[in-house]
Amino acid sequence: MVLAGWNGLVVPHLPGRPASAVVAAVVAAGVLLAAARRVGLTWEELGLGRRRLAAGGRWGGAGAALVAAGYAVAVAAPALRPLLADARIAGLDGAEVAVRVLVRIPLGTVLWEEVAFRGVLQAAAGRVLPRPAATAVSCVLFGVWHVRPTLDGLAANDLAGGPLATGAAVLVTCLWTVAAGLLLTWLRLRSGSLLAPALLHLASNSLGVVAAATALRLP
Repeated sequence: MVLAGWNGLVVPHLPGRPASAVVAAVVAAGVLLAAARRVGLTWEELGLGRRRLAAGGRWGGAGAALVAAGYAVAVAAPALRPLLADARIAGLDGAEVAVRVLVRIPLGTVLWEEVAFRGVLQAAAGRVLPRPAATAVSCVLFGVWHVRPTLDGLAANDLAGGPLATGAAVLVTCLWTVAAGLLLTWLRLRSGSLLAPALLHLASNSLGVVAAATALRLP
């Protein structure tokens, strides 16, 4: 409920967005980690133990490399470039793209979401539920978390074609996000480190912006 309220009620009304949203996300991640530690969750349970950083880097780096290769193919193939189109990127200059890729996505999206879902929520749920159930809880909530961003994206790209079509698009996107959450959680558990899903998440989002901006500038 807290996470749903944050994304649906708090973020849209922050003053000075998007800069304030980044600051708020960083602060919220810190507060959430402090609360988790206060109730007894260990750094290892949260995926932030030092001993697993190297494994997280290897698994996350491999995933990020695959994502980069996929985007490179999409940019290189003219028939695939329309799949990268995003009206939210079309109006950005080089500096704005850089800020989004290097600041807004890493701090405002990846840090906050990985700490919240693959870190604290997964660990807290794992204390009271079997691992499959804890994973299901974190992944379903991760999907619900993306309802508002999906609506924003549909509106920005003028794809909202009535309530039925919009509802179907939101449902499909949220189901896709649940599946992505499963992959990210698997990486988190397999590597023992939050770094692994964070690197894959970062590559998917940041390189997606770079690929979209690049495709727009190609003939």
